[in-house]
Amino acid sequence: MAAEQNERIQRTVEKERTRLLNFIRKRVDNVADAEDILQDVFVQFTQYLRLGSDIDSLTGWLFAVARNRITDWFRKKKEDRFSDTALASAEGDGPLYLSDILPDTAAQTDEPMVRKILLEAIMEAVEELPEEQRFVFLQHEVEGRSFKELSATTGVPVNTLLSRKRYAVLALRESLAGIYKDLLND
Repeated sequence: MAAEQNERIQRTVEKERTRLLNFIRKRVDNVADAEDILQDVFVQFTQYLRLGSDIDSLTGWLFAVARNRITDWFRKKKEDRFSDTALASAEGDGPLYLSDILPDTAAQTDEPMVRKILLEAIMEAVEELPEEQRFVFLQHEVEGRSFKELSATTGVPVNTLLSRKRYAVLALRESLAGIYKDLLND
């Protein structure tokens, strides 16, 4: 019986993987998150079969589970990306983002020195973070790795990684606040 279940699971995964992943990717922009959702769908499918349950319309069931997982993914609290963090602008005309204060790299002006100073300050602030916070921050922001992937790699629970990232973002905001103020006053 277990061999038959394993064979059915393997056939289903091979047959439906590409279609399901494409379905999920149309709704979820991050490839790693889409892969995580797909894996969750197949885990639920495997558990369902192992319980001895029978599925009438396998394809319909898989897509319904995928839709539910996508909905759950959107309901989760989104983590803060440091690059998405907004500060109030000096003029009060809306939020100020990190990308707003970094000079345009395509500009043909004398701003490379300002950019260099800013990048050095950012790197220095990142280096001052505790090792665990710095690791999570760099892996998520720079390397683009998901928290699930980091958790699987390090063995650290996802909630702990989220907490470390949050503390890193808060520390960087505080550390770089003076530079933001100086740039706003110029």
